[in-house]
Amino acid sequence: MLVVDVDPVGAQAARARLARLADARRENARRVGLVEILEPWADRLRFLPRPSDLPAPDVQAVHRRTVGEVGASLSARPLNSAVETQREALTVWQPFGDELLTHWLETAGTGRVLDHIPDDTWQERGELLLRRYRNLAAAHTRCTKHRDPKENLGILRGALEETVAGRPLDARRLGLLRHAVESMVRRRGRPGSGQHSELRARQAAQAALPSHHTLAQLVLRRLSGLPQQTGAADVAPLVSDVSPREAAETGLPAGAVIPVAVRRVVEAALSAPISTLVERGVVPSAEVLAELVPQLVAAADSQAYQDPSLRTLMAANYRAFRNRRSLLLLDLARQVRTEELPWVGAVAEYRADDHGQEEVAHTALRQLGELAVQAIPGTLLPNPLVRELGVLARQADAGAPFVEELASDIFMGTFTPKFLAAARVAAELLGGTLYERYYGIDYAAVRNLAITEASESLRRTHRARTSPGFAKLCAARSGESDAQTWSIAANGKVIEQAQILTTHNLATLVGRVGISPAPGWADLARRCFTTVCLTTARTQGNPRPLSLIKDAAYAWRQMVFHLSLCGPEEQARLIARLDEETARHPAHVAVRLAPALTGLRQAAAGGSPEAGGGRRLLGWTTEAHWLAR
Repeated sequence: MLVVDVDPVGAQAARARLARLADARRENARRVGLVEILEPWADRLRFLPRPSDLPAPDVQAVHRRTVGEVGASLSARPLNSAVETQREALTVWQPFGDELLTHWLETAGTGRVLDHIPDDTWQERGELLLRRYRNLAAAHTRCTKHRDPKENLGILRGALEETVAGRPLDARRLGLLRHAVESMVRRRGRPGSGQHSELRARQAAQAALPSHHTLAQLVLRRLSGLPQQTGAADVAPLVSDVSPREAAETGLPAGAVIPVAVRRVVEAALSAPISTLVERGVVPSAEVLAELVPQLVAAADSQAYQDPSLRTLMAANYRAFRNRRSLLLLDLARQVRTEELPWVGAVAEYRADDHGQEEVAHTALRQLGELAVQAIPGTLLPNPLVRELGVLARQADAGAPFVEELASDIFMGTFTPKFLAAARVAAELLGGTLYERYYGIDYAAVRNLAITEASESLRRTHRARTSPGFAKLCAARSGESDAQTWSIAANGKVIEQAQILTTHNLATLVGRVGISPAPGWADLARRCFTTVCLTTARTQGNPRPLSLIKDAAYAWRQMVFHLSLCGPEEQARLIARLDEETARHPAHVAVRLAPALTGLRQAAAGGSPEAGGGRRLLGWTTEAHWLAR
């Protein structure tokens, strides 16, 4: 028998060494595979990140613009030509006009201009004035009124040129001169008088105010000392009043206030939690909110990577990927997802998909959903925002079907299964509510349809790409199921019914994500109705009101949704007070919305909104819309 002595410590080290070698081989194979995928594109695309010495940005802070982008925007702001023309008039031509007027008044004595024949000294000073005029006209070219022979300054100058040249003024020119002098004195007083001096002092103070352009250059100077590739954690010092030191260095008056137009540009660089940006008005619309969301989702997504450097890299990769141009695709095709990128797949094994990461994603999803609903009520969630919500929902394993707004001009009459899934979520939340009654929905039938198609899908060997039952239901509800011709408006009616059945993600946010906006459902409903009124007011006299009517219908639908989540007493109280809001708007708003309000009250009372003079407020139509009449 052969006996071999084995050192247990050495064996363990050998096994570890072999494991490291195996890992190295796999890692090397992965790298080679990635290079082979990227190599055909290497001559057209840059795959290496740009080196930077800056620290990674705060993952909880977002910004609309970088400091560099704000600086470029301020640099591109031109001088305001009208303001600078006025400044030239106040600082150059009015003082010169006063000198010219004083010169002519010397010939009046106690009477009218040229009652006395001017002496040689007067003539010499007149020549000096004309010489100064020519120099001023060559140096200051913004104002042109002084060149007009019909203007007072032109009349005084022209008469002086004739007189200095030794040519007597004819009766017409003398009359024009005297009329110009008398009107100037009558309007502003004699130069040197109290009235005239007070006016010129006010005008001089106005002209001395720094221009917006000059103050923007000061702000640009302040920005130059900050990192240009990120936002600014505090914009207050950037838009503070001109300091004494800056006044000494630039000639600007100390204490000069940075104008609102410049402040607004700079505030776009504020880097702060997104809720702070909403509160401060930096995020004025759902579209702007959608621009910022990828920064938040990138932070949440990158938390799954344990290595700090890899976490920073993947967050930057996500932000860059979301900055790409979006496309509208036919036949339910979708664009590539982040996780499908080969370089993301190459590091997928370093991603820790544990319960803790799901909690992080779910928290971010709930916070973002609440912010989107309460920050800009009455507005459809834009598709970029919906996509980011979908990413967070997948990371959180929330089972939350988020659906995009479909384009009616390329709509092919089909819906993906997630639309029916979203409608089922709405059915679970809104069955038996005002929303179901107002829009005439049979949510029990919707739930049964979803169960049936889900069962059929389980029996298939491949995943269904469409939901024929949901498409048929939407077409039937829109009245376009038997349509023989294709039209954008007909497509829009079908898509609108899909939005009604699914609530366009509101039910998903409430039922699956669990949002609970702080203002409360009644406050959101009230604000949605305000949006309805404001939008309806803009239809008056508008030759193309249909886009406004669609926006009003979107806001109205959200109002009905929020009302449906209120308690019975709160709901009744709010509906009863809607007329108070219409009274704050032009009279035609109440007239236009009267049928919709009647329908809402009838549905709230358990009846049909279409009875009597009531109407359902929908946005799309193939005929003339009743709201525009």
